[in-house]
This record gives sequence, structure tokens and C-alpha cells, in this order.
Amino acid sequence: MAAVQVGTQSAVTSWAALDHAALGLPATTDLPAAEALDALVHATAGVSYLEWFKYQLAAVMHTELVVPFEDEDRREFDAFTRCAASIATTLSITQWAASTLLTDSVALRDRLPTVAQCLRDGVVTPHHIRTIVSRTELIEGQCYAALVDADIAAALRKPGTWSKKRVETMVDKMVHRRNPDAVREHRARVARKRNFSVETGRDGMATTTDTRSAEDTALAAAAVQRLAGQVCPKDTRSTAARASDAHYALVTQTEFGCDCDRPITDCRYKNIDVSKFAATAPRIVIHVVTDTTTLTGPVPAPENERVCRSPQHLPRPNTEPTPASLLPEAEAEVQAEPAANVATAESVAPEPSASDPVAMEPVQAEPVASEPVAADQSVTAVQADAAADPTSIDRSAAEQPAAEGLRGCEEPVGLDAVDGVGFLSGIGIISGAHVRGLATDPRSVIRSLGDGTDTPLPATQPSNPYRPSAALDAYVRARDQFCTWPGCNKPAWDADLDHITEYDHTHPDRGGQTSATGLGAKCRFHHLLKTFGDFVDDQYPDPTNPSRLIRTITIPEGRTVLGPAFTGHDTHPGLDMIVFGDPPPPRPPGLTERRRPAPRTEQKHARRRQERNRNRLRNLGLPATPAEAADHEPPPF
Repeated sequence: MAAVQVGTQSAVTSWAALDHAALGLPATTDLPAAEALDALVHATAGVSYLEWFKYQLAAVMHTELVVPFEDEDRREFDAFTRCAASIATTLSITQWAASTLLTDSVALRDRLPTVAQCLRDGVVTPHHIRTIVSRTELIEGQCYAALVDADIAAALRKPGTWSKKRVETMVDKMVHRRNPDAVREHRARVARKRNFSVETGRDGMATTTDTRSAEDTALAAAAVQRLAGQVCPKDTRSTAARASDAHYALVTQTEFGCDCDRPITDCRYKNIDVSKFAATAPRIVIHVVTDTTTLTGPVPAPENERVCRSPQHLPRPNTEPTPASLLPEAEAEVQAEPAANVATAESVAPEPSASDPVAMEPVQAEPVASEPVAADQSVTAVQADAAADPTSIDRSAAEQPAAEGLRGCEEPVGLDAVDGVGFLSGIGIISGAHVRGLATDPRSVIRSLGDGTDTPLPATQPSNPYRPSAALDAYVRARDQFCTWPGCNKPAWDADLDHITEYDHTHPDRGGQTSATGLGAKCRFHHLLKTFGDFVDDQYPDPTNPSRLIRTITIPEGRTVLGPAFTGHDTHPGLDMIVFGDPPPPRPPGLTERRRPAPRTEQKHARRRQERNRNRLRNLGLPATPAEAADHEPPPF
């Protein structure tokens, strides 16, 4: 802290002077790597607690300095600005940073109290809190805000790890499902505000910003990446710089080329005509995964979610007289209600049996694309683990003693229907209305993953048991959504499909199988790290739910880390309904067919070489075959 405290009433003990043992920290940082990792995990949980404590203190300041005036304060430097300025001055941070801290503290206090408890308990790290707060702004002041808060907290408490993209996907899914109308209105409002802007920077540089729909942005990004990849390995630019040059070439229709120092005769990427490249490049395919039920529209919300039971709303007097003999029953009934609310988080989604996985592939009409992407997939799953969260708004409300003669607010929530969502590769969750809009686009191709029956789908290609079938390829990418390495944000459609247990090409029955359980999406970096490093990953069905997977990664220091806590199963319930057949059995070793003396291509090339040699001999007047040599008479001289 840069600020100097003047006139403090009591001396504050520095953190370095505190007893490390009382904080659960080792006395020294000179530790073996394995022990250092354990201490690092504990310290990270401590940082989460301290961040929660900061938010609590900021919220107290807001309550004292802002709340009494916020409804009527019309000053330019209102109470909120002045409160944030006090924090900014004391901590020597910017006004914007202090305002963000104050805004987040109020959101955690009023809108996301159960999520705040997850931060306090070290379940979620501080850098994810800003993501959660910003992506739940649409539920501010809504009666179902407590339900969304409980849903998010339940997901965060599931065993597993989180990356930034998985947190975004999870939060967006919860919000979109509870608030389809607000999401639809918000999308229409922001679509009207699409814009293009230029901001001049320093040193003669500038930044352009183009705000468009998610699918248009995905198509444009794929086109840029496709062109940026047309360079040789000796290109000296960074990946971002090549993408910038490729974007400019596409916009201005100018040439794009490799900037290596080799002559044009040695590098075929020196000059690329963008118009010709666009005409010959494959189509760009973007993948949208959803359920068939989402394509048909919202479904009625459960009755127990149409009444507000949020403890954030003031209770109103009960005008009906309550007999004293019935009072214990009434109290017992109030205590039982929160449990029903928690269970509703599991019953909101349409029945999985009615939803077949569907994948849509909106395609750009003009083909300027990156490398062909794997076939789509689809499926849908609803967050079904709300009951796993030991902390919830409803439960905490139930634990509070009910005031005599009062009952909870029972105003309608306004949630008459719940809607499904879609998952757009590289972007994240999109609303059901957005999915249905894409489905009507003439460029879109809708493919069903599975036939809606229990018939197993083929897991491998008929001619090569090492390669997954198109259905399995699509399923694994839809299931994993991103690289399955903890903390990685690389989309699964841009990643490799890795055999968790190494495939034995010589004896396939002894190695890892090409199956839904045996494959996982990994970005190229983590795929190579697993292959050539000392990291050992594992993946196996969850004993309590065989349709779900448990993933672990053991690092060289011996610590085992769980895989992602939120996957496509939680977004698309229909994934649980898809099954694949067993890989074909290996060929019995005793049955071997006759082998050619050489491959067919090699034999063909040998015949052609012999024919060319005979033609050359005949052109020189020499015998080309043994028969011709017997009839050949040498000249008399």
C-alpha cells in the first residue's frame, strides 16, 4: 500500500510479523516443490478470504455513506462517487478501480450473497468474481435473482476446476434459462447498437472496433485466422501481428504475404492474392450446439418457481388469523419450502428423453475460411446439481426464525417460461431466441446427433479403429466444450482429440480405446505436454452417474488435480442419452492373409520404370527384352 497512514489510534501489526502457523502457512518459503504447492493452494484460498473481507468492508461503507442518500442524490459528485473517492485515495488506486470494487461489493451483498460465501470459503478465486458480477447484471432487482444466485453457487461448489471461459458459460447458462424475455430484449437492444469505431493511440497506431453479432464475429475471426496461417515457418511476425495484417488485407483486398527473408522462388507464400484465395478456400463453418426442444421455443416454468420466496423482499403482514394450534405446522411448512426451491434447479430443464441433440452449422456464403472444422455436435444438459450446494439463499432464509404473523412475499416472479440455450464455439452461450434465429438462416445446416433411440452409434471409422467416427468426434467436442486441461480456454473445436490412454497401434486391444470415455479434447500445447512431459491424465465414468466423467491430471510433483467442473453435460442434457458401440475387435493373430511382394503403388511405379527403360533402349536401336537380344545381330564391323 502506497498511502501513508497519519494519526492512527492504534498500531497495526504488519502481515510479515503475524504468526504464520496461526494463518496455516509454513514458517519459511524454502520448501520442496510438493510442499510449496500445498502451501500455494492454501495461500490462494487465503487470498479469496481476504478479497471477501474487502468486499464486506466496502459494502459496509456503502451502507453508511451511500444508501441513505442514493434515492434522492442528484449531485454530479454524488454519495457513491464520494465514497469511491475515499477508497481510491486511501488505497492509492484509480477512481474507476474503486468504483468497480464498490459496485462488486454491493452486487455480492444484495444480488449474489451465496456466491460471496463461495468466495469466503475459497471455492472460487477472486478473478472469477468480476466475471460473475458483470454477467448477472440482467437479474438485478428481479425476484428470481436468488434462484440464479443459488444455481451459480451450486455449480461453483461442484468438485473440479474452472477456467474463465467455463465460468462465463456456466453463468450465462443460468441467467439465460431464468430470464429468457430480458435476454431477448437485451439482445435486440444491443443489436441496434452495433457500431464501428476508430481510436487513435500513440506512436502513430490506432485501434478499430467492430461490434456485431456473435456468429458474424466468429465467421470474421475464422476468415482472418485462415489467411494469417498462409505463411512459412520462417515468418518473423507474432501470431497477433499476422492476424492484424491479414485483417487489413481482407478489408482492403490487398495482397498478403510471408515476411521471411527467403526469395520468392523458395517461399510460395510471398504474395497471396486475397480474392483468388477467397475463391478457392474451403467454407468457414461455425458450430452451434443446442437441443431440439430449444428449437421449438420456451417451455412452461415449474409452478414452484413462479412465486417469489426470496429473502431479499420484505415480508408482508398476514391478515388471516392463524390458530395457535396450527402455528407449529405453519412454521414447519415454511422450513420445508427452501428445500423444494433448491430441488427446482434440477427440474427446470425439459425432460432429456424428449430432446435429441442437434447441431447447427451456420456457414458464410462467401468461402474465406480457416481449416475445415470438425463436424458439429449437439446436446443439452441442465444444471442438475443444485442440491450439491451446502449453502443457498433459500436454506439460509429457512434457518432464520419466522416472525409471528408474517409470511414471505408471494408476488408473481414473472417467470412463466424457461428457455433452452445454445453453445456457439469460440463465443459461448447464446440465448434460445438467438438459436432459433440462426436456425431460420438459409446458410444454416441442422444435423441431429443420434436418432433418438438407444441404438449405439459407431465409435470409429470402419477402415481405421484409431480414428473416431464423425458422430464421436462431434460428441466429444460438444461434451468437452474447451480444452479439458485445468484453466485452459481453448475451444474444443480448435483442439486435438487425445487418447487418454495411449493407443497401441501394434496391439490395439492392449492400448487406449477410441471411445467416448477414452477420448478428450486437448489444445495442441497441452496435448504435447501430456505426450512428452511427466503429466499423467485419467478419465473414467462417475460411479454415481455413469453418463458423466471424472477427469484427473497428476503433475510431476505427485499432486492430482481434478478436471473441469462444468462441461457440455451441464449445458445440454441430451448428451446423457447418446451411447456409442464398442470399438471393433482386433483381428485374430492366427488368421493372416497373403501379402504382396510390394505395395500396389510401388509395383505400379516399377512397371513404369521398366517400360521407360525398354523404350529408351529401342530408341537407341538396342534390344529391350531377352527375346529381342537373341534375334539381335551385331553389325559386321
